[in-house]
Amino acid sequence: MKVTDHLDRANGKTLFSFEVLPPKKGENIHTLFSNIEPLMEFKPPFIDVTYHREEYVYRHHPNGLLEKKTVRRRPGTVGICAAIKNRFDVDTVPHLICGGFSKEETENALIDLHFLGIDSVLALRGDPIKSEGIFKPEPDGHAYAADLIGQVADLNKGEYLDQEQDDSWATGFCIGTAGYPEKHFEAPNYQSDIRYLRHKVDRGADYVVTQMFFDNEEFFRFERLCREAGIMVPIIPGLKPLTSKSQLTMLPRTFYLNLPEPLVEAISQCRDNEDARRIGIEWCINQSRELMAHGVPCLHYYSMGKSESIRRIAAELF
Repeated sequence: MKVTDHLDRANGKTLFSFEVLPPKKGENIHTLFSNIEPLMEFKPPFIDVTYHREEYVYRHHPNGLLEKKTVRRRPGTVGICAAIKNRFDVDTVPHLICGGFSKEETENALIDLHFLGIDSVLALRGDPIKSEGIFKPEPDGHAYAADLIGQVADLNKGEYLDQEQDDSWATGFCIGTAGYPEKHFEAPNYQSDIRYLRHKVDRGADYVVTQMFFDNEEFFRFERLCREAGIMVPIIPGLKPLTSKSQLTMLPRTFYLNLPEPLVEAISQCRDNEDARRIGIEWCINQSRELMAHGVPCLHYYSMGKSESIRRIAAELF
């Protein structure tokens, strides 16, 4: 079932979903299953599966030359989605990214997903390669998430790269996209970021899931400006509980977000990480309750590969 179908059938009830990371290279699928299992009692209608693009390493040879080698650090998302769907009988939402893929490779991945009965995707530009600093699309790849969304929307109409097929070839994917309550770090200003999001919706995005945030007022402002700009698709807030004192500096640096001063002060005074985790969970529970009272269609939690904090939050809310 598509994400939007789940939202429609909820009849105003706030749903629970979460995102998982593919296992690291060398780990098996049971590591992932063990993190998902504790959350299944809360009946998530869908689970997002992230994609980590290939990275490059440079190997030195005795003659002094450098060889650029591509390495895959995590297993493919398509196979992981199929494994989760088979093991837990839950819908999965794979992340599709522009980086590292040509249009043909994207089309092939979508054909595989359609064959497996996976009918929702989250279309993202993706991060730049760490060693390059700025995003560079693949030859014959997409530079922007809006163009990737457009390709998925074309397949939904039976329009493939090589030829236009009849309606029986249409895929029918539900397309999600990302929104940024505190602005994407590359957008020149907040207004232009909202315009970019409107463009993605116009190209075919069916719903928006936001980057994590810790101040609900940021989300309420973002939602209001989206509606004023004509973005009427469902907007799902993304949340993450703080789990360590080091995240006070790591999260803002990595995700370009702000942390409210009361949260920073409370975490700073914690004796250890267990105390910080308790504070982070309490903050996230309070955030979640206020968002549920506001009537959001779903609360989406970023697990970062760890489920215990999310389980404790869900136990209080669902």
